[in-house]
Amino acid sequence: MTAVTATLIILAIIALGEVLSIISRAKIPTLLVVVVVFFTLLQTGVLPKNILAASTFTVVGAVLQPAILVHMGTLIPLKVMKQQYKAVLITIIGITISCLLILGLVPLFFDYGTAVAGAGPLTGGIIAYIVTAEGLQSQGLTALIAIPAIILSLQQLIGMPLSSWLLRRHGMKLLKDMDENKAYVAATVADDAAGSPEPAKRKSLFPEKLLASHFFVLFLIFIGSALAVWFGELTGISYSLFGLAIGIIGSAIGFFPEKVLERSNGFSIAMVGLIFVVMESLIDVTVADILAVLPAVSVILFIGTVGLLVGGFIGSKLFKWDYNKGIPVVLTAMYGFPGDYLITQEVSRSIGRNKEEEAVILNQLLPPMLMGGFASVSIGSVVIASILVQTL
Repeated sequence: MTAVTATLIILAIIALGEVLSIISRAKIPTLLVVVVVFFTLLQTGVLPKNILAASTFTVVGAVLQPAILVHMGTLIPLKVMKQQYKAVLITIIGITISCLLILGLVPLFFDYGTAVAGAGPLTGGIIAYIVTAEGLQSQGLTALIAIPAIILSLQQLIGMPLSSWLLRRHGMKLLKDMDENKAYVAATVADDAAGSPEPAKRKSLFPEKLLASHFFVLFLIFIGSALAVWFGELTGISYSLFGLAIGIIGSAIGFFPEKVLERSNGFSIAMVGLIFVVMESLIDVTVADILAVLPAVSVILFIGTVGLLVGGFIGSKLFKWDYNKGIPVVLTAMYGFPGDYLITQEVSRSIGRNKEEEAVILNQLLPPMLMGGFASVSIGSVVIASILVQTL
């Protein structure tokens, strides 16, 4: 099989996942379709086990992993993080409690490695999965890799419906407030809009003409990527932590433009490369492995979800938020972007009785939801996964 043919087949599976996700408005996660279809075709012998190696695309994913981490650090300015600090802190409280419950209770039924396999991916996304999978492979715990893969595929099916239901409850309260005191609500919305993650133009160390060159921006990204990998090798600490830090600091001082991989037109190909890496980790997983870890996955999903709910409730009470708003912010850890955006859009459209009310509800819900997803999926889960795999 040629590299082009192998890549075409895998991209067809990914495209199928995207189509089903778009049609279902993200209710069917792309990654769930990819994992189920790819695993089924492998196990039935329709696809050969060397298809990913034949495509050579996993090399692209491996090379671009540090670049994506640097990119994540450039997504939202420090100024916006400060403005939405309550959403960030509530999210941190939620994912911390969830991880502590997983690490404390799951070993009572299984073992510590099983708990670590589930903790990172449950509180984040694809990068946390890859960090966890790499850690498990390096420790020879390949039988446990099915755990984060299944959790990554299924957690959206739990987090998104819960978030939608709670946000609708909060939206109904907003409608009641609008009916009773429109002036107060308008002022509240104005305050929240000030914290909207629409960043002002950032300063830059380089002239705009240079940043208009995709090649130059890509060069800047790989400077950050190489530094992250070098620091990781030097210290023994996961390069993922350094990648995030370099992205955040580099963006703050103007070394990187905002959303740096998108600026270089490299984000889509980088994400495809990552999905290839995820699929590669499933090559040696068997049906027996899946069946063997299903009890553990069920326990981790239950305990982890309860932890997120409890953490979101506690965080909401501490910062005097309605828990119907605070808990969904924490639950973004289970699906991230674009799920957080799509849910708030759907809630505002379905509850608002006119365009003005839709805008009010959206302005109240969208900034903290986006920030919650960023704080958990892009940063918190990567930090957690990177630290936990070091304890195996």
